Amino acid sequence: MKTEEVLSPKQQREFLLLPVTLYKNTPQWIRPLDSDIESVFDPTKNRAFRHGQCIRWLLRNDDGKAIGRVAAFVNDKTTDRATEQPTGGMGFFECIENQEAAFMLFDACKHWLQSKGMEAMDGPINFGERNKWWGLLIEGFDREPNYQCDYHHAYYKTFFEAYGFQIYFNQITFGRERKWPVTEKLLRKAEICKRDKDYTFSYLPKKEWGKLPELIRTVYNKAWANRLEIPELSEANTKHLVKQLRPILNEKLLWFGYYKGEPVAFFLAVPEVNQVFRYVNGKMDWIGKLKFVWYNHWLKNRKALGLLFGVVPEHQGKGVDGALLESSRHTYQSRAVKYDSIEINWIGDFNQKMMRIAEQINTVILKKHATYRLLFDPTKPFKRMPYMK
Repeated sequence: MKTEEVLSPKQQREFLLLPVTLYKNTPQWIRPLDSDIESVFDPTKNRAFRHGQCIRWLLRNDDGKAIGRVAAFVNDKTTDRATEQPTGGMGFFECIENQEAAFMLFDACKHWLQSKGMEAMDGPINFGERNKWWGLLIEGFDREPNYQCDYHHAYYKTFFEAYGFQIYFNQITFGRERKWPVTEKLLRKAEICKRDKDYTFSYLPKKEWGKLPELIRTVYNKAWANRLEIPELSEANTKHLVKQLRPILNEKLLWFGYYKGEPVAFFLAVPEVNQVFRYVNGKMDWIGKLKFVWYNHWLKNRKALGLLFGVVPEHQGKGVDGALLESSRHTYQSRAVKYDSIEINWIGDFNQKMMRIAEQINTVILKKHATYRLLFDPTKPFKRMPYMK
């Protein structure tokens, strides 16, 4: 077996197609869009290249057949943030059920990252946004992956842990049926908040979507950015995100909480488009686009995906989370919304507040991913991601 750097168009194609072979007998797997994967490695499309670099490899057996793949990357914006050692990343790992093969791929990442001055690596993660291609699936193999979320073979976990990776944090995907009740605790929180008439809650009508990027950016940066390893959303990044999502947005899934007219909380969801993308076989050429339109119209997607939820710190502990969820629930459970179920984009187990909120709306754990970390110096003490305050 030998590793080779992915450079040529032929190698890039093999990198894309390897999972098709590995998961051909796995009905739960949904092939990602080729364009989504390739955009990660395209400097003209991935802003992470402005402050980082990456490399990817194929692993071939003695007959020249591709049997594994992986990528490694350094992101200068997150390398030292909240860590005691410079930490790089690895991801897009796929491999046959052979530990020696897996270890060769891990070795390639480790040695390259060491040459860049790194002392540890996290994986499998993305070279870019944290809400995409992040974490190794370790529970929930019976469920389909959501859009731009990873599905993996169960034996990958054995490979990571045998090599020396340890869980840095777990990523929990909660879900619930649309008409399940919420807890009494959440209802009490909602009542407390509603006594203060300065708070208002509403979905964002389509005619006001021009305000959506700034609303998201305002709440996100106050609620999430600069906490642990989460960078701020720039104006350009937020506009790009909204532009990407706009074709599938549903106004009744975009909820904001306001205090005296200023945004202080959000709960944003979208239709779960992997339910449709599963029919396009990874290709969004003109045939794929026609298939998407056809299946999107006739399939009548019944599943929503919660992307973002947050309350800015100065309004936490005042029942705002309960009031926002209770206000949105009445619309979710009305005939105006066609979705039968919702899954919530993963929540890190370091975020105990969000874990409790998910429990208060009577969700159940559907899937679990893990972000692993490997310290190159095994004599150093390993520390998990600290809890958010």
